[in-house]
Amino acid sequence: MEVASVLSNTKADRAAEKLLVDRALAGEGSALRELIDLHKDRLFAFIWRMVRDHHDAEDICQDAFLKAFASLKSFNSDYRFSTWLFTIAYRVCLNKMRRKRALTGDVDFTTLPMETVGVPEAAMQSEDAQQVGALVWEAVEKLSPPQRACVLLFYRHEMSCQELSRIVQLPLATVKSHLHRARAKLREMLEPLTEKDLQVFRNLSTRAG
Repeated sequence: MEVASVLSNTKADRAAEKLLVDRALAGEGSALRELIDLHKDRLFAFIWRMVRDHHDAEDICQDAFLKAFASLKSFNSDYRFSTWLFTIAYRVCLNKMRRKRALTGDVDFTTLPMETVGVPEAAMQSEDAQQVGALVWEAVEKLSPPQRACVLLFYRHEMSCQELSRIVQLPLATVKSHLHRARAKLREMLEPLTEKDLQVFRNLSTRAG
């Protein structure tokens, strides 16, 4: 897709979001439902990757929407609603993870998903690719929360570094540093893999340059 087309789609998405927000502020309940339907799947996927607990992810997702709608008047339309929503969700995730660690210790990383990121569909069907994908996500989940969030938002949700900076509330240079450090840690964790297996991981690294 050409850059002009991408920019056009981005502007159209932002305009559509702003229209929904304006309708919600005017008291249209259907607009709130549309905002939820528009973002709930991606938001839940991000939250679940952060907390690794289905029940907690549902609670956090609901809480994020409630907080967003409760403070909708403070939304700055210079930014995307989705960026603002993910910012709220990230804060709620961190608070939940801190409370959970205080009560039970480290977050459980024992249950591994069987999927990959940025890999062609045909490759995902092979058992080898699934196994490598599981190892990649095991490694991702051992990163620090800010690094994990940056990796998930950048690679899986294809957000820009500028959007990441706003969501995790860190300077742009720090976000880029988190991405590079995360990639270095992932390479170290995945060192036991063969050269052929590591091609799957390289597909994760391409976007950051």
